Amino acid sequence: MLRVGACVIGLLAALPSMATAEELTAEQARHFVIGKTFNYSCFEGTRGRGRVLHDGSVVGSIQFQGAGKVRYAALPANTLHVKDGSVCATLKGMPIEPCFRVTKVDEYTFRGSISGLGFAYCEFTRRPTRSASASDEESGPLKLRSSFAAETNHN
Repeated sequence: MLRVGACVIGLLAALPSMATAEELTAEQARHFVIGKTFNYSCFEGTRGRGRVLHDGSVVGSIQFQGAGKVRYAALPANTLHVKDGSVCATLKGMPIEPCFRVTKVDEYTFRGSISGLGFAYCEFTRRPTRSASASDEESGPLKLRSSFAAETNHN
């Protein structure tokens, strides 16, 4: 059960905000995070990749302290939820229900820390998606030629 707790902490902990960072409300955090896949790295070396789903469940991978086997992790629905305006986690067997401070660093990155424990942090980064302004040619289907056509054109 301690590993499950570490997984959630690893998925949502981060440093205090920087001058350019913006602390998010629970609803803003939900909009910024839900359904997107993030790579994360934590203060003590834990790292992985994860996604928070619309029902508050979490799926992804975790490598504790940056060493050893990468493990699949899945936490059930309603693990993450909003309580009194904060993002909190309910974990079976854990004596407390930790809540998190979520700080947007930039368009693709956020940091999370357990409220009151700013030293326990993780930074989460998602890869940018293709720009909506890409031309139709770039965003359309990939045009492939058969190997026969490619050979014919080179002769």
